[in-house]
Amino acid sequence: MPASSEFVKLCRSQVAIAVSLGAKFSAVYLTQELVEGSEAKLVPIAVYPETSAESEENQGLRLQSSESSTVKPVPRLLAPPLVAKESTVEAIAPERLPGEERSSHQCQGPENVWQQRRQIVTPLIHEGAVMGLLVSGRQDRPWNEREEAQIQQIARTLALACILDQRSQWMQQELGTSRQIQAQVYDTMHNLLHQFKSPLTALRTFGKLLTRRLVPEDKNRNVAFSIVRESDRLQELLGQFDRTVDTGEAHLKLRSGTSEKAISNVESIRHSPLSLSPAANLQESCFVAEVLKPLLISAEAMASERNLKLVADIPADLPPVWANDRALREVLSNLIDNALKYTPAGRQIYIKVRYKAADGDRAGYSQLPAIAVAVSDTGSGIPPQDLEHLFERHYRGEKAQTEIPGTGLGLAIARDLVRQMQGEIEVFSPVNPEWLPSAETNLLYPTERGTTFVVWLPVNK
Repeated sequence: MPASSEFVKLCRSQVAIAVSLGAKFSAVYLTQELVEGSEAKLVPIAVYPETSAESEENQGLRLQSSESSTVKPVPRLLAPPLVAKESTVEAIAPERLPGEERSSHQCQGPENVWQQRRQIVTPLIHEGAVMGLLVSGRQDRPWNEREEAQIQQIARTLALACILDQRSQWMQQELGTSRQIQAQVYDTMHNLLHQFKSPLTALRTFGKLLTRRLVPEDKNRNVAFSIVRESDRLQELLGQFDRTVDTGEAHLKLRSGTSEKAISNVESIRHSPLSLSPAANLQESCFVAEVLKPLLISAEAMASERNLKLVADIPADLPPVWANDRALREVLSNLIDNALKYTPAGRQIYIKVRYKAADGDRAGYSQLPAIAVAVSDTGSGIPPQDLEHLFERHYRGEKAQTEIPGTGLGLAIARDLVRQMQGEIEVFSPVNPEWLPSAETNLLYPTERGTTFVVWLPVNK
């Protein structure tokens, strides 16, 4: 990667320090990638005086690769041109003049040339990575130890700055690539959303046609109504998904500095059916039985198709609760869908709703009456090691080893929505007998396993 303008400015400032120490000539060179067995070009970054950049005395400098230089591959993050140990700096050398012998100096230049030019050639090394050279020289007097130590400190500063500059540029490059990929993902999602709308509209239309053609006495009429209702639900979720994609895309543009209007869009997602503000929770009231009624129609149809029995126990005249009806529908739909999915054929699913007075039975509702909605299945249950992670996003635990499809998102979404409605959700596995239907209901399958989910909602009084 080419040096950034900030790094070039730093190099010039450090060259100025070398000049202040008495250097008549000072330059910072960076190397291109070194391939073993070849020479790497030294590129001048900052030179004083500027007319000396291509002077004859500097054209002899080069970086050689030899067997003793222990050249090794470099991780992309660092991306320096050469890796070498401190003891192998002899790979850096000026071109030897014809007929002259090398001195024992670690830079191995012609001894009389070095003494005449009074040059210090210091490699820029950081953690074994050689990135270039700092060359400083004068002819009027040799360098003393204090000046050489200061020159070496300048070289260390430049080496560290070079590493940071390369890393910064690499990260910016990776960020640009990531944003480009994200933009492509948003484009693809927009395309899929657009294509999804047409079959959804057709499905809703077919459902409406069926409701008109089926007589009220036909048992399939409820199924037709369920098709229309679930199509409406899909339409709501599709709108939520579309707004989420638009918000993410606007936020991406905002981070790129191309759209200040995206600030207001970032907050819009909070007012969608799947994300409620706390203020909205206390302004809405709904009846649990009304939310459950269409869900039970769909659940009974799916249970019959899968040879399951659905038993519901919902008292009449329940008081309303503080909740968003669409959010509560999403919560209960997730729980019922899970019960249907994880209950083997021939078994039962139980739904029970109860009013609990403020009797102190529950710490969270010791001061408030609440309504509890319990959904129980008679499946294999949830292992104890999975219970504590059950509401984590994308966590499926033991269920991931089965052929039952799932994303591990339903319960996480349900818990978030319940909390936004100032409620609670808890889980029991095996089934908690307290939340099974009344004793007069025939329990057709033993309940020593299975799972019970209970949703608690504050009563609106």
